[in-house]
Amino acid sequence: MAEIVQQRIEDRIPELEQLERVGLFTKKEVKSIIKRVTALEYKLHRLIINKEDFIAYIQYEINVLELIKKRRAHIHYQFKREEIEYPIIHRINSIFKRATNKWKDDVQLWLSHVAFCKKWATKSQISKVFSAMLAIHPDKPALWIMGAKSELEDRNSSESARHLFLRALRFHPNNKKVYQELVSIKQTEHKPGEYEFSPEILSGKLAEVVYKDATGKIKEAGFVISLLNIAAIFDFTKDLQDSILQDLQTNYTDDSATWDFMAKRELEAPGAGEELQTAKGRASDINRREERCCQVYEEGVKSLNTEPMWTCYVAFLLERMKRKTNVQELKEKRQERLLGVLQRAHDCALLKEDYYKNWLQILLSSGDAEGATSVAMAATQLYSQSVTMWSLSLQTLMELGNRDIGRFFQDALTHINPKESLPLWQLQFEWSKANQSPEETEAILKRGLLSAVPAVAMEMKECYLDWSYSTGGYKKARKTFTSLQENRPLSKAFFTRMIQIEKEQENPKMNNLRDYYERVLQEFGTSDDDLWLQYIQEELGPLGQPENCGKIHWRAMKFLEGDSVERFISKYTLLQTGHL
Repeated sequence: MAEIVQQRIEDRIPELEQLERVGLFTKKEVKSIIKRVTALEYKLHRLIINKEDFIAYIQYEINVLELIKKRRAHIHYQFKREEIEYPIIHRINSIFKRATNKWKDDVQLWLSHVAFCKKWATKSQISKVFSAMLAIHPDKPALWIMGAKSELEDRNSSESARHLFLRALRFHPNNKKVYQELVSIKQTEHKPGEYEFSPEILSGKLAEVVYKDATGKIKEAGFVISLLNIAAIFDFTKDLQDSILQDLQTNYTDDSATWDFMAKRELEAPGAGEELQTAKGRASDINRREERCCQVYEEGVKSLNTEPMWTCYVAFLLERMKRKTNVQELKEKRQERLLGVLQRAHDCALLKEDYYKNWLQILLSSGDAEGATSVAMAATQLYSQSVTMWSLSLQTLMELGNRDIGRFFQDALTHINPKESLPLWQLQFEWSKANQSPEETEAILKRGLLSAVPAVAMEMKECYLDWSYSTGGYKKARKTFTSLQENRPLSKAFFTRMIQIEKEQENPKMNNLRDYYERVLQEFGTSDDDLWLQYIQEELGPLGQPENCGKIHWRAMKFLEGDSVERFISKYTLLQTGHL
């Protein structure tokens, strides 16, 4: 092993001598490099080798390269690269090769080699690395795509890129991304002459072959549309674009994506030149385009009466309505179209749940209280088990001041899963607090306390305490706390809120605070180190007795379990030194 290491160090001597001779490194720095690389070389020749040692060696060599680059710029010396940088780059490539041979499955290691080659090595070296990597990892389409793009972008070889994509398709015959990238390598938006394209590519024939092969294996409208969008980038694929459009309209009309795409194409139709001179004229032109889009969507829902089809239609109209315009007629027309389609989709029971919120917002903003009430009630019948829908509808009815809302809350809690009911309990409490008598609100809170769902019972307990304080002051809050402090499930927030209430009084009582801390620590004292620290801080405060802190600390150390002990010790030390 020592002989191999010694030989490798001796092989470096010429480049190190050159570094010193031309003034890039000092004699002392060269000695330091020799010492460091000797240690790194020995690590690479041990019986048991680690990947981290290879990475450390590579990083050290790259750091040397970067330093040489900076020194060259500083002293304006640009010669002897073949004798200085090239041996280092060759050595780094060799170390990478040894590492990837040993740890073949480490894709990140391979990609690190690729990144190094892109910055420092020759273009042919990148191809070699990709070739070796793909031989080991042919099952990863992303690597094939990277390799092909590298051939095109780093080596200006569209033919090599195409061959790599075709090889990728042997392993991944149904991969959409590979097909999409294969079509896109013919992009002509680059500067003239940047890449060399064959006549076969420039005529569009290759794209046609790829398209037929791809759609023969992947029969999805969305995929066909993605290929059409790529083809549309190029000025030599007009015939192919027409062919794809014909294919869509003939073979993919059972997919909402086709109708959506064809409808939106109507927006791109040329407009009348004279009309576009004024805002009103432009609005009129836009309105006609949107009408043509709607005609296509209408054909779509007639042919394909499904939720995805109606969703495409509604999404389009929503997007158009959100667009700003100062022409009132266009605003009103967009809203009219949208409301009509929302109603029809709802009547077919095919309106997506998410869109009811948009519908209700439009009705409320336009002052249609009757329409909003009707939609809110109908939505809960259609989505009777949806907490989101009930919350939305109840909020709408609350805003409209509906008299039967109390009954609707009961209906909601009857229909939905109790485990998901917390938002409705919270909403009902807020509504009752603002609109009902204290007795009715208290009845709701007491019903909530009896819930079999712990989250609901705990939340209602906290609400009950807060409500008692806000309506009846400290005495009522303390009475509520006393009556509920033994009723499980219990939350930490319930106790800390009572502590806060006590401290808000003009003359807070320390004995009461101690009682609250002792009670909460009975429940959470084994895991919550912060509670113990807060108790200690309370005793250190103006109301407390500092001599009690030692006993509380001793109890904390006895009760706390697991990681909470270490956290407590650390925070207590900070408290003692005045850093907490």
